[in-house]
Amino acid sequence: MFDYKKIILNYWYSYHFSRWLLTPLSTLFRLVVILRRWAYVRELLSVQRLPIPVLVVGNLTLGGTGKTPLVIWLAQFLQHHGYYPGIISRGYGGKAQNYPQRVYPSSDPNLVGDEAVILSRRTTCPIVVGPDRVAAARALLAHSDCNVLLSDDGLQHYALGRDIEILVVDGVRRFGNGYCLPAGPLREPLSRIQTVDLVVINSGDAQKNEFAMELHIQKAHCLKSRTVRALKKFKRTEIHGVAGIGNPQRFFTQLQKLGISVCQHFFPDHHCFEPKDLVFGDNQPILMTEKDAVKCERFARDNYWYVPINTSLPISFGEQVLSLLQRASKQHTEIIG
Repeated sequence: MFDYKKIILNYWYSYHFSRWLLTPLSTLFRLVVILRRWAYVRELLSVQRLPIPVLVVGNLTLGGTGKTPLVIWLAQFLQHHGYYPGIISRGYGGKAQNYPQRVYPSSDPNLVGDEAVILSRRTTCPIVVGPDRVAAARALLAHSDCNVLLSDDGLQHYALGRDIEILVVDGVRRFGNGYCLPAGPLREPLSRIQTVDLVVINSGDAQKNEFAMELHIQKAHCLKSRTVRALKKFKRTEIHGVAGIGNPQRFFTQLQKLGISVCQHFFPDHHCFEPKDLVFGDNQPILMTEKDAVKCERFARDNYWYVPINTSLPISFGEQVLSLLQRASKQHTEIIG
């Protein structure tokens, strides 16, 4: 069976000559995207402003770049500095019949999405998901007293006014071949970088005016017993690595760097796991991402472990966020006054 996703990624993140065949479509897509953004900037299309500052975290490419770990870091950082953040998200992978949906640590990830449940558990922030970011934001404000809004993956959702934009870039793959869809992975032209406030590089070398975000893994948590074990204790045993995320190889590589022998099992992003997916013919430990774990808890076995990710960023990045937020808060106060 062909792995079509792998073929597409190899195509996007290389300079294969056949990309020229799709260049006309990419040019048309690029033009539509530019005109759409111009219409919002000129307010020819309606932009909804909220009474509190809005901070959007997003990317330019399709696939995972590390937005959710950054949103978790931002929420915890802002809480530490006296803010009361709320979070909105699309709720990818969720199949709720009605939106917006409020999210709690006990919410069903099959309804509200796996990432939303992780955000709720790791931040304790009020969270609402829905494809309409404006509706989700208004629902959040109606049920909470948050004074700053974090939008997870909302860079291209221009109907929601924003005060701060943070772009997350995969430090290894970056922008692929530099082409817009469908010839490349870009949702918007690379020139869009010049209009965002901050650029964060996930697990790679940061260039000028970029901030390096490092993802750290140290411990594994058993899904069934809740036992916590240092990852170094898995070195002497070959384990099954399971990942249904945007860039599974990043997870497997992190485990291998710790000296763990990994039998790799790739699944589609936001995969809805079933017990049969984790039957590998033995009882060896299965290490998975936290995003996958929330969907496997209901049928967990003793050998199911998940590996939470901890995030670190430069002090200067936090200082920049606070400075931008203070300026935005002042502007909102002046408007209300």
